[in-house]
Amino acid sequence: MKHTVQMIIDGQTIDLPVLEATQGLDVVDVRSLISQGVYTFDPGFLSTAACDSAITYIDGDAGILTYRGYPIEQLAEHSEHLEVCYLLLHGELPTAEELATFKRGINDRMPIDEHFAHIFDGFTAKSHPMSMLCAAVAGLAAQFHEGLDIYNPEHRTESAMQLIAKIPTLAAMSYRKSIDAPFIAPDPNLGYAENFLNMCFGSQGQPANVSPTLAKALDKIFILHADHEQNASTSTVRLAGSTEANPYAAIAAGIAALWGPSHGGANEAVLEMLNEIGDIRHVADFVNKAKDKNDPFKLMGFGHRVYKNFDPRATVMQSSCHEVLKEQGVEDEPLLAVATALEKIAREETYFIERKLYPNIDFYSGITLKAMGIPTPMYTVLFTLGRMPGWIAHWSEMLSVPFKIGRPRQLYRGPTQRDYQDISQR
Repeated sequence: MKHTVQMIIDGQTIDLPVLEATQGLDVVDVRSLISQGVYTFDPGFLSTAACDSAITYIDGDAGILTYRGYPIEQLAEHSEHLEVCYLLLHGELPTAEELATFKRGINDRMPIDEHFAHIFDGFTAKSHPMSMLCAAVAGLAAQFHEGLDIYNPEHRTESAMQLIAKIPTLAAMSYRKSIDAPFIAPDPNLGYAENFLNMCFGSQGQPANVSPTLAKALDKIFILHADHEQNASTSTVRLAGSTEANPYAAIAAGIAALWGPSHGGANEAVLEMLNEIGDIRHVADFVNKAKDKNDPFKLMGFGHRVYKNFDPRATVMQSSCHEVLKEQGVEDEPLLAVATALEKIAREETYFIERKLYPNIDFYSGITLKAMGIPTPMYTVLFTLGRMPGWIAHWSEMLSVPFKIGRPRQLYRGPTQRDYQDISQR
């Protein structure tokens, strides 16, 4: 049955069709309102669907996240990141042969051209890794632009393969530049997360020695961050892509959006908060500060804009986090002791339970990366690495059907028209 919503504008009744979702909320189609001389007003687009998509579904109230219909808990337990990449890009889980071919294709594309590597010469060791990564990904457009047809599915697939393959290499290069160390080439015999860890922390010319526990934990972080529906960075990729921009440029725009502390930088903010608290003896005082409406201090890593019950990614990440802590033998590390105390309070105190301020994915990923010895400025870089397949899947999905260039409207509240006055008369 087709549903409609009626609006009355200046005494005239307008019928607006309701578009039905396979899951979640239905959507009122307001596109015809412009012909009536009005727009909708929705700052932050909190009640606006800018597209339709078949990639990721979130039910924040129920704590549900699925990729192509598969629950995140099942994928994190049974799958691996490259398999999830294939799923997001192609819509179905691969066969064993398809996955093997996909992995070979990624490994073959991981190396960076020696000449292109000089892009990092323009940065110093003090440069933030995200600034280097954003520039490097945008720079790939110069290598992959000639002859690229974004409306050709095969060309889009090749762009996806190149980006997924090269992002760990470029991310590791940004880290090595930040510590003024020589770059380490990818090893085709290593897995995706293993390769990244070896390119970051290995020794040039030496065999790789990566902990399986750490590689598995990092791979799980990549899976949990692979996509998250129409968030700020994904929407940025779609908006930039709607101009028919080169995909590497569109992805670079997404990286810039992700860098913000309210988005991808949230796990960095968790570590900054733990550093501010400093010692387990101060936890109670800072919790009281967080409860005080007149105190600007905020507990980072608790609650979520979308999840009003619990963050299903955090539930998965919790066990992985504790495995890493045990592996690294850092249970007594002061900041991690602070984190453990905060976690206990958030899960037991009525104040947090009533407000549904559960530890989120940023809380656990921040602690995990800290325990792995990864420096704080690299946290958002790892988020970028994980989110890459989701961005590309949304970009490709948009281009596979008719679309319009993004053009949000505004509610103008500035001066009405006035005449220019010569400077001598002002």
